[in-house]
Amino acid sequence: MSLLFEVFLNNLLPVFLSAGAGVALGRAFRPDLKTVTRLAFYIFSPCLVFASLTQTEVTGAEFGQLAAFTLSIVAAMALLAAGLGRLLRLDRRELVTLVVAAAFVNSGNYGLAATRFAFGDEALARAVIFYIFSTISVYTLGIFVASLGRQTFAGALREIVSVPAFYALIAAALVRALGWTPPAFLSRTVDLLGQAAIPVMLVLLGLQMAALRPHAEAWPRARRAVLAAATLLQLVVAPLAALLLAAGLGLRGVTWQAAVLEASMPAAVITTVLAVQYDLDAELMTGAVVLSTLLSPLTLTPLITYLLAAVR
Repeated sequence: MSLLFEVFLNNLLPVFLSAGAGVALGRAFRPDLKTVTRLAFYIFSPCLVFASLTQTEVTGAEFGQLAAFTLSIVAAMALLAAGLGRLLRLDRRELVTLVVAAAFVNSGNYGLAATRFAFGDEALARAVIFYIFSTISVYTLGIFVASLGRQTFAGALREIVSVPAFYALIAAALVRALGWTPPAFLSRTVDLLGQAAIPVMLVLLGLQMAALRPHAEAWPRARRAVLAAATLLQLVVAPLAALLLAAGLGLRGVTWQAAVLEASMPAAVITTVLAVQYDLDAELMTGAVVLSTLLSPLTLTPLITYLLAAVR
């Protein structure tokens, strides 16, 4: 068995099989997506954040590096996408769609699971930090860009405080700073709910993918070129940019592995919601999410192989 195939089989195929269960469920029963999303967003994800950050040793320096890395890679990919969009002479609507698709990755549903399978729980704790700041960036910078600047600073702050994982982060930081050990009943409850986060998020990814139905085969050639550009940025340019940025910030070991892998994920499903809400090219955004997700094993498999070999 080749090393690349083994890496795919053990680290990425479980993600796709779990999401596939969600696709099958979505096609067969059409469950309420909002309810499942709320369970993941308001209960399971915050519990995963709290449990991961209180049960593993993440130093203050690592936390700062990961926060800086996450915000920097989002900004870098947005700028690169904007530059490419200018070169392609896209209209404003397509340009903003390309920027949003390239800048925001699926660090939750897909990224957390892939990181845990590939590098273990220590890396998962680091990936959780990326996920938190990535989520915050979607609800602030993402909305600002998608709304073409109509979002105010006060509105951005309101969006930050609406993210439950942000409060879990603060709570975990306080517990660590005070040296307090939560009672067993509380830690076990949080840990139990947190363990549900990744499987539920993977099934949710499948449910979301089942609801996305792009029709790219009927698009003109120029529009397909924009879709190809978005996919290329997300799956090829982003990993290279992440490696350069991680080296510049001095990330090492599992922190380096988690950060680079998370930044290399396909486009986030939440971007399709932004596209609809702010009148972007929703069909193009949907195509970018579906295509980048389906093609992601082609780039993530060699990337994981490299990241595993580089840290011994």
